[in-house]
Amino acid sequence: MCGFAGFFDRTGMTANPAAALSAMARVVAHRGPDDERIQFDEETRVGLAFRRLAILDLTEAGAQPMRSACGRYDIVFNGEIYNHADLRARFGGGRAFRGRSDTEAMLAAISARGMPAALDELRGMFAFALLDRRDRVLFLARDRFGVKPCHYALSHGHALPDGNFTLPMGSAFLFASELGAIRAHPAFRRSIDRRALHAFMTFGCVPAPMSIDREARTLEPGNVLRLDLETGNARITRWWSAETIAVRGAHEPFTGGDAEAIDAVDAAIAESVGLRMVADVPVGVFLSGGIDSAVVLAAMQAQSTRPVVAFTVGTDDPDFDETAPAARVARHLGAEHVVRRITSDEAARFGAMTATQGWDQPFADSSQIPSMLIAREAASRVKVVLSGDGGDELFGGYYRYGHAPALAARLARLPRGLRALAARILRAVPRGPTNALGRALSSPSLSLLPFDRPGDRAQKLARLMYCDVSEAAPLAALGALHAMLARVSDDADQLVPGFTQPANRLIDALADIDSSLDPVVRMMVADIGRYLPDDILTKVDGATMCFGVEAREPLLDPALAELAFRLPPSMRIRDGERKWILRRVLERRVPRALFDRPKTGFSVPLLRWLRGPLRTWAEDLLNPTRLSREGHLDPETVQRLWAETLAGRRGGDAAEIWCVLMFECWLAEHGS
Repeated sequence: MCGFAGFFDRTGMTANPAAALSAMARVVAHRGPDDERIQFDEETRVGLAFRRLAILDLTEAGAQPMRSACGRYDIVFNGEIYNHADLRARFGGGRAFRGRSDTEAMLAAISARGMPAALDELRGMFAFALLDRRDRVLFLARDRFGVKPCHYALSHGHALPDGNFTLPMGSAFLFASELGAIRAHPAFRRSIDRRALHAFMTFGCVPAPMSIDREARTLEPGNVLRLDLETGNARITRWWSAETIAVRGAHEPFTGGDAEAIDAVDAAIAESVGLRMVADVPVGVFLSGGIDSAVVLAAMQAQSTRPVVAFTVGTDDPDFDETAPAARVARHLGAEHVVRRITSDEAARFGAMTATQGWDQPFADSSQIPSMLIAREAASRVKVVLSGDGGDELFGGYYRYGHAPALAARLARLPRGLRALAARILRAVPRGPTNALGRALSSPSLSLLPFDRPGDRAQKLARLMYCDVSEAAPLAALGALHAMLARVSDDADQLVPGFTQPANRLIDALADIDSSLDPVVRMMVADIGRYLPDDILTKVDGATMCFGVEAREPLLDPALAELAFRLPPSMRIRDGERKWILRRVLERRVPRALFDRPKTGFSVPLLRWLRGPLRTWAEDLLNPTRLSREGHLDPETVQRLWAETLAGRRGGDAAEIWCVLMFECWLAEHGS
């Protein structure tokens, strides 16, 4: 895992290219603490900067920027290509390679296949900038799922559209792994994109292709940007999408029975995990109390000759502590279990200090705090960690997959008046006592409820009662319900005055997805396209890179994803049991009693923190005078949300006010 940056400056506006590249590289030094290299090509006017986290081939032969053996291509590359040995065998042409790096193998594939055809050959996570010296073209590319980030921008305050563009005269083209590196270029001029701010307040993250900077954009997953250095024309094309493989899977379904499917998924996971265990540095795993990370650990331990190091973070809050179930799984598999215990108040203070440290634009998934804690712990022992991210989206792990289609149909049949009455009743449910009762009823000893925290779920259901659904349009009803579930807040219009988010695919992510697909599959495709890269993977990348650790996601292997979408929906969710097939795979190595429990998620007691140890910190950030001076958010709306949060009327996760706090933190540290 590394960090890169660079620019194309055809008019020579960058007076000192080397100094500019060094400044950009310094910003991403945490992504690559082992080495720094820069290069400026006078002929093409393209500069490349690279910070290296040495994982594979730690020698000079793995350094970047790297030139292809044919001399045509220069590359800076962030990520890992797991099938690099296969690429060497297929595209090496019998020649001797300079070293053992996956970068060199990837360049061999690009030299043989060209761009973007070579992208289909790459099995891994990546974002890279590639200079084609012969054809005078600069490429930016991002992996299928968006595991690794890639941003681009224009200098001198020129705004960018979301799609194709032509480089304006008098402007340089800038690119980097992080927006902060782009901001370090001396010709970059910043302004906040209010559309992106509104989207952030809605979703808790900034959805690609937007960025918080009006002059910058985020390359979407599975996309490649081609910039012609002669004409300045930039074209963005999609080379991979989850929708494509979902449609293909529906037309070419898996034809075996349950046993054959379990065998196939088990083998695919084992192969994917085995590829991601290859490194010249120590490798560990993040272990929660859930199914996905346990599946990954089980596959790792089955292929390891020594105990795998598994990391878990624990607190003194029983509602959010997963160390006990994680310990049971680790003990059964023979792993070395490393638990980092921290009091809830200590975790709160740590979160306040590091809330924006790993993210260069506003980010407000509160599980960023335990993610940072576990990444910091892992950094003391290993350089690479495997995680279970992607299992929910590919194998049906979220509650909404099991309930949303039927709920949308039921809501559509209810008159608006009855829904409003039901919402008022649900809002009156006492959250705390109901959650306590739910913990008891969902405990392994009773198992009377399929989920914990029913008080929180009652409040979420109350929000859904206001969803705009119609029995005459069932597909639209599901889209509206899914959109409501994806939102963190419905108050963005009031928080960001003078701007109203237009109805588009950010609001109804299902609208553009093939309607012939199974409704649950459509939701999975939508989540893979937005929620997974913009929230989950952004969180993991930011937390791990902050401490110089590379995270690898074996459940997001392209071959495994192809197989998952060939499975019938009943093998992912059966009789209300989510991730049915992953559970059957895990049962082969771990007794069901050790992992069969309600899904809890990777969350924190945010409301209690804001009422207690973080209250002074929060009220300083939410000071009306400060907000008025900044001019980005409406102070009255913020104060109303804060008062309702303290009174417990905004929900136990306090997600809406956390968005405001994270924006204010980001503005204090990264804004201008």
